[in-house]
Amino acid sequence: MTQFIRVEKEGPIATVIVDRQPALNALNADVLSELTATFERLAADDSTRVVLLTGAGDKAFVAGADIAAMQKMSPADADKFIRLGQDCMDAIADAPMPVIAVVNGFALGGGCELALACDWIIASNKSVFGLPEVSLGLYPGFGGTQRLTRLVGPARAKELIFTGRRLKAEEAVAWGIVNQMVPHEGLKMAAEVVAKQIADNSQFAIRAAKRSISQGMDLPIHEGMTVEREGFTELFDHPDRVEGLTAFLEKRKANFK
Repeated sequence: MTQFIRVEKEGPIATVIVDRQPALNALNADVLSELTATFERLAADDSTRVVLLTGAGDKAFVAGADIAAMQKMSPADADKFIRLGQDCMDAIADAPMPVIAVVNGFALGGGCELALACDWIIASNKSVFGLPEVSLGLYPGFGGTQRLTRLVGPARAKELIFTGRRLKAEEAVAWGIVNQMVPHEGLKMAAEVVAKQIADNSQFAIRAAKRSISQGMDLPIHEGMTVEREGFTELFDHPDRVEGLTAFLEKRKANFK
């Protein structure tokens, strides 16, 4: 039983909702712990093919970490909190199935880092992104300095982190942070369309492709190619490969189990 996290399941698609609306879904220790446990459960559930992650209400995806809680922390407390946050982001990033951030409003600080931990981001035209921690005498600690740099490069990451400025959805698309921007009222439908496209494909192949990308991206390219080759070869020992190729030759839709 969770206090701040809801999971709605429709067939192979799970929607995880951060629901702490009075605080604009801000991340405190309880929210982080519940999110981690939720993604650990989903990772062990082979029936879940895609996860959509969003925030409750109409104002915020996640507005950030809980500033009131951080104000009282000692360095030792901060170390525990940051480890909790990083463990949560890692549980999302390491989930075997695709995880899509469905950003419906403010995604600031820890909320921006939460979105960055997902495989990609679909955002409302009303959404706002930013890492404003330097205005509080801090810097991003839930993976922001690392994941943002890998996504947009060091110069862009430094610009956003050092200034603490906010990006509207259009600019976040231009920077390569957001994959798709849609009208606010059509956000849920757009996310579900993408999720269903993913769910119709071979989940074994998708999970293997995600592993190949994640494991290879920080390796020299020749080592990454080895990871790719080994993963590709393993697919030939799975029924999905037989079904997919047979369905193509028979000019029918594949029925992946």
